[in-house]
Amino acid sequence: MKPTKTLFALRFSANIILLSYFLFSCSKSVEKEIPDEVKPVYQTLERVIGKRATEFEFVLTNNSNEEFVEIEVVNNKPIIRATTPVALSYGAYHYLKNIHALQFSWEGKCITLPESWPDFQKTKLTVPFLYRQYLNVCAFGYTTPWWNWQRWEQEIDWMVLHGINMPTAMEGQEAIYLKLWQEIGLEKDTILNYFAGPAFLPWHRMGNINSYGGPLPINFIEQKSELQKKILQRMRELGMKPVAPAFSGYVPEGIKKEFPDAKITQLKSWNEGMAGTFLLDPTDPLFNKIGKRFIELYNEMYGQADFYLADSFNEMKPPVTPDNKQELLAKYGEAVYKPIATAAPGATWVMQGWLFGHDREFWDNPSVKAFLSKVPNDSIIIQDFGNDRYPDVWKDAEAYVGKQWTYGYVHNYGGSNPVYGDFDFYNEEFKKLVDNPETGSLVGYGVLPEGLNNNSIVYEYLYDLPWTNNGINWNEWIDNYTQARYGKSNDQILEAWDILKDGLFSTRYWSPRWWKGDAGAYLFFKRPTTDVVTFEGHPSDLTNIPKGTKLLLENVESPQKDSLLIYDAIDATRHYVSIKIDSLLTETVKTYQNKDFTKGDSILKDIESIASKLDLVIGYQPFNNVNYWLQSAYDLGKTEEESWFYVQNARTQITVWGGTTLKDYASKSWQGMYKDFYLPRWQMLFTELKESVSKSKELDIAATQAKIKAWEQEWCKQKEIPLHMSSDDPVTDMLELFERLEE
Repeated sequence: MKPTKTLFALRFSANIILLSYFLFSCSKSVEKEIPDEVKPVYQTLERVIGKRATEFEFVLTNNSNEEFVEIEVVNNKPIIRATTPVALSYGAYHYLKNIHALQFSWEGKCITLPESWPDFQKTKLTVPFLYRQYLNVCAFGYTTPWWNWQRWEQEIDWMVLHGINMPTAMEGQEAIYLKLWQEIGLEKDTILNYFAGPAFLPWHRMGNINSYGGPLPINFIEQKSELQKKILQRMRELGMKPVAPAFSGYVPEGIKKEFPDAKITQLKSWNEGMAGTFLLDPTDPLFNKIGKRFIELYNEMYGQADFYLADSFNEMKPPVTPDNKQELLAKYGEAVYKPIATAAPGATWVMQGWLFGHDREFWDNPSVKAFLSKVPNDSIIIQDFGNDRYPDVWKDAEAYVGKQWTYGYVHNYGGSNPVYGDFDFYNEEFKKLVDNPETGSLVGYGVLPEGLNNNSIVYEYLYDLPWTNNGINWNEWIDNYTQARYGKSNDQILEAWDILKDGLFSTRYWSPRWWKGDAGAYLFFKRPTTDVVTFEGHPSDLTNIPKGTKLLLENVESPQKDSLLIYDAIDATRHYVSIKIDSLLTETVKTYQNKDFTKGDSILKDIESIASKLDLVIGYQPFNNVNYWLQSAYDLGKTEEESWFYVQNARTQITVWGGTTLKDYASKSWQGMYKDFYLPRWQMLFTELKESVSKSKELDIAATQAKIKAWEQEWCKQKEIPLHMSSDDPVTDMLELFERLEE
């Protein structure tokens, strides 16, 4: 084993590791004379592949009513013509991928540039969606809270090369709310205590929680404000239309003193054990005043946006009664829209359509229609992104009765990272969508993941789909993908991916994460209980995963050369082994309950050994370790006290979270979590179970879980950052794990 303090010690080559990104002349100016309108495109490509980006010719054209990109090579010069900078960028990436010169993912990039640019059949790609959306508001808690500009710049480069032009941009809004609430009369300290902690801000912004994990340091607010300015500037340079925040009605309790006549309601708790938040009734005149002022302040600091996101009832029921439901919902929708229309003429109100699927009983078709009824059709976009979990909501809502809307998926919940996706489902749904005459004003497509740095092949696939006319041919696509990603491909690698597609990527939604109301992706990640003996099973097909993974591993020549191939093999291995651990947990409970202590102890030792080995193997993956998450949090702090406060926030979010049902919601398949967090909890349960059975007593599961919960709380308070551990030989270790567990 090999301890390291940060992931920079991973044995990835400089042209692979994403964290070595800026070695490719990130700050150097492009030397040849380039028109200003395409300079950001060149600069993006230069940051990714180096100075040879200047060998491309980018041409913007407005001679079309549709967004397109045209790619050709003339005299060894790639020429990319397109209607937008985003389309130009996607066209360059499409060319590089299809000549197998570049694959760009969160965990790394493979660059194998040819000496001269090969011929390429002249290709024109069009896209039927005006917008390609990206980023769930929750990702700003589950993934990005500790990001600096360097990391954000990498992400924006990834976005534009994947054709994304409608990214969610939620950083920096606390600086606006601080000004706003101070103008209203609240003290600065009162406001800082009202804000949630950095890892929990998305749910504060959506009105689900107040104060939890706080108070929010002023340094964090100032840092994020400066960061947002850079983010928006870069996105706008590239022709993106970032979705900025707007006021959705949630207010500090203290403003009731300043406005005693305002209609402010404390809503029912979003999650048991957490206090209810305070909603200013959208029909109250104060709502429009505050909403308008928020956007005025926002525009002064960050510039006017094209899109403003406001969600007044995300997983929260509106305060209506059956007799006034439709009437009030219509007024509420109009009231949320009005401040945006007044303060930012021409801008569009964006709302998440998640609530319509999450609570279909409340949001029946008449209620959806009523809520949208007083908003002009072209002044709102509903982001319907739950189609992997709540399909056909848009059909039930009659394509939102003429309002603009976007189609998409969450894919990843809580930033948790089980290996899954469903390529056939995405492909068939896409083809049905573009051919369906009843989609109304469908204007966008994409993914709004709650967390990043996982299942990157799924995102590569989903963002290629919009640029096809008839969907994706899997055999052609995976051939190009593997050659670009690994710098090589062959029949064995392609066979491996066909097997893994069936075993891993035929699951559209990872349903076991909510088994028995507990949120962990695997049983091993959930707070331990003897109820695991009733678990119905995981959706993955485990039969051939070892076979597919071994085929990949047979193509590893060296860890340095084949780091991304090893990475993908580890993904399959950690998923397979995690599910196998779940089976062993169930078997251990049953064995102890049958008083076969010798066998139970033996199985538990196997679990301990296997989990520890897997923990080391996962350490080879750059972002999948608790050290990276905690060190990033610590590094953001301006003082020692602030740094450890961020670390506690980071520890809390990926474990106990808050309330009664959110524990383990953001659990991770990370090095440092298997051995040091998940395993000790199960060891505690088995100690209690064995003792109770030996005394012929029923296990007091409530008391046992109380002990575990107390241990979890102490884990969250630790003022230390675990070392990053990595396997010396992940290939051998994976093969050993398969040998021990394969059926």
